[in-house]
Amino acid sequence: MIRTVLIIEDNPGIGELVRMQVSDLGMKAVLMDRGDTGLERFREGGVDLVILDLMLPGLDGLSVCREIRACPGYVPVLMLTAKSTELDRVLGLEMGADDYLTKPFSVAELAARIKALFRRVDALSHGSSDSKEVEEIQVDGLKIDPVRRRVFVDDREVDLTAREFDLLWHFASHRGRVFSRAQLLDAVWGYNHEGYEHTVNTHINRLRNKIETDPAEPRYVQTVWGVGYRFMD
Repeated sequence: MIRTVLIIEDNPGIGELVRMQVSDLGMKAVLMDRGDTGLERFREGGVDLVILDLMLPGLDGLSVCREIRACPGYVPVLMLTAKSTELDRVLGLEMGADDYLTKPFSVAELAARIKALFRRVDALSHGSSDSKEVEEIQVDGLKIDPVRRRVFVDDREVDLTAREFDLLWHFASHRGRVFSRAQLLDAVWGYNHEGYEHTVNTHINRLRNKIETDPAEPRYVQTVWGVGYRFMD
């Protein structure tokens, strides 16, 4: 089955570059240049991945991402942004984007991100088919339900993004094991590019803010100074 990638990008040069790369990967590319019309095309269905610019006419990328996440079903979103501040990245991730690329980016890196997102989707699909064999993890007031992808802390449900859930599940499935940032990028994101370790830092900080009583003194996701992170043993 040929996958369909919806590209919502108003810069003609960048949009065509992304379209060509998607086609070179053997996928069908649909290019839209406005946020509102791009969202309409998404709602028509048949989209397997959205590559979404942050700054768009009609409807900005954050609003489009929020509307996509309000739709039933899960479709990964890769956000493109000309802005590189921490706030912009956090806003995109908070709205439900799975990953982001800051312009300018290389074609090779774009291809790696697309492939990684589809590997992750395939892994999740395979996991759901074997869901009866996957058990909940419960430890010290934290409950993780891998089938429904729900997390509770002291019986209070916590709303996590798809990537935050994957990161927490990876940690909790390997209690006590220390992971470097590079190892986490490989395991959870599906790629490892030098200089992108800050992506791990951002997600861990946001995860801690949601599940820890005191994020400054975390009990679940702990820092091992000079090495990386581990889940409580």
